[in-house]
Amino acid sequence: MTRQLTEKETRWRSLAKYRKRAAVYDSTCGRTWTIRERTIAALKLRPGQHVLDVACGTGLSLALLRERVGNSGRVYSFDHSAEMLVQARARVVAAGWTNVTLLQSAAQDVVLPQAVDALLFNYTHDILRSPTALAKVLACAKPGAQVAIAGIKYFPPWLGPLNAWVYLKNYGYNGAPGGLRSPWDLISPR
Repeated sequence: MTRQLTEKETRWRSLAKYRKRAAVYDSTCGRTWTIRERTIAALKLRPGQHVLDVACGTGLSLALLRERVGNSGRVYSFDHSAEMLVQARARVVAAGWTNVTLLQSAAQDVVLPQAVDALLFNYTHDILRSPTALAKVLACAKPGAQVAIAGIKYFPPWLGPLNAWVYLKNYGYNGAPGGLRSPWDLISPR
């Protein structure tokens, strides 16, 4: 039986994986684009609102989020990988967005200047499996904030052989790919 990784070990392992993937990350996300669009649409953002893109990576969601909150809104984004944020910053600069704030931070340490109206968790498995990270991120939200989550999970038991593929697909991205049977149970409505 393998030992469960600590949160710190998971963070460092995840950081190492994203450091290696940063240059090619965008090219691996094409198949999930429709999921990203639907997840952002589920937030029902309006002009003037403030949204947090949790673990924004290279900033693939920034244009869609900014489009919905408009010039009067604000998009906050954080990621713990400096290599991923280099690409996110390049997107922001190229587009000339002045209402997008990028922060380099682990979820366990993130601090925003103000509470947000909505939280986007797009393929953020390690954060969703960390009670400490979740508590910190949820503390960034106003009471009644909208939350939308997309990610990967195991298929039902009768499709068990497909779960080997899910595990392998997930392994390259996450520090601790466990918890795939119910990846959102720590954030489920109470």
